[in-house]
Amino acid sequence: MNRSSILDEIDKNLRVKRSDIVYKHMKDPALLRYYYKVKMMPLTEKLELSGSSPTDVFIGRYNYPNVMIGPMIPPEFGDTSILATPERWRHFSIDNIVDSRSKLVRGTYLSNVSHVEKGVMEQQIRDLALAEKPADSEVGFKRKPYVKIALSDEVQPYGPSGEMRSFLVHNIKANKKIERYYFDTDAKASTSIIELYERGIPVSKIQQGLSAGLFGLSKKRKFVPTRWSITAVDDTIAKNNLEMVKSYSSIDAIYAYYHVSLDNRWLIFFIPGKWEYESAEAWYPKTIWNENGVDVSIYSSYESYSGRKGYAEIGGCYYAAKLAVTEKLKMLNSQATVLILREVHEGYLMPVGVWNVREHVRETLESTPTILNTKDELLNFIKSKMDITVNEWIKNCRILKELSHQKSLKGYINNSTLI
Repeated sequence: MNRSSILDEIDKNLRVKRSDIVYKHMKDPALLRYYYKVKMMPLTEKLELSGSSPTDVFIGRYNYPNVMIGPMIPPEFGDTSILATPERWRHFSIDNIVDSRSKLVRGTYLSNVSHVEKGVMEQQIRDLALAEKPADSEVGFKRKPYVKIALSDEVQPYGPSGEMRSFLVHNIKANKKIERYYFDTDAKASTSIIELYERGIPVSKIQQGLSAGLFGLSKKRKFVPTRWSITAVDDTIAKNNLEMVKSYSSIDAIYAYYHVSLDNRWLIFFIPGKWEYESAEAWYPKTIWNENGVDVSIYSSYESYSGRKGYAEIGGCYYAAKLAVTEKLKMLNSQATVLILREVHEGYLMPVGVWNVREHVRETLESTPTILNTKDELLNFIKSKMDITVNEWIKNCRILKELSHQKSLKGYINNSTLI
């Protein structure tokens, strides 16, 4: 059956919940995108929309500093908070995630990032980001919303978008912890981020607050594009965690953590020594970032004890994973060299956001580790858990390359830059 015939079958069966024919062919990313595009079409038929926004806002980055700002609203009322809380999505499948998030219609309004306190529409956006619970919202669009499948490994998927002519939010109750820093115009944004994290506010909620311009010195507050705010919060918290981690003694054995989620294989090593960090990703053919490839594509980013200056080659995933591993090291009261190996297999048909990395690295590190004591045990563990050969991983990972050239783990520790 060719692709055109498959699309025809999908069209005929879209009205059937969980139709077998729809999911039968979902190993093709293009077909999956088409399926969700058609599914969203009913949300594009009206010029008005009302529902309970899960306090989710989206700030664009194109044409910065003049960007599109706006709320994310589903056509339903009630407790919609799960739609904007990726910390609760760990056990969702990709189709669960995209099904849920495709309900969210993005309203857009052109503003300047420095106008965070100047307009009525801007104030409504900030009020929504401040809200503790889903807020009843009404949007009027200038034209009917349109569907555009935005693929990003940093931002969660969402539904149609439409330029707003009006936007109203009702029944808002502010989150008191976030409101405190909203009114504290003498606190730097980094201070607000760290203290809110330490007070138990979810990382995703802090990211929304930073994006909506809720934090920072009074004259420096701005809207922050959502993609940037995600990485900024992950990086800020990880660096703060790392200050404590670097004061701890090294672990005394290799801790190996393994987990599979969304057809991603995660293998994380804590190796004796001072802080050093590398994250490597292997994307298989037919995955979204290697859709037409023939061979596996491997990318990695690394930092020494003193950190790195440039932005990581693998993007926001690097900082999200770094946040998770520094959390774990703080919990262990230990320092270590950290190596993350990630295999992305064909089942990962659509990127669902950088939260996938943060939450599934957290989940991996919650499992009981396998304790290893030698370099050979570490290399054999990779061989037993991953499809990609050990030699291929060594070729692409600085930490493994340095380790493999040493006769023993002790020799690696004594001769590397870790001390």
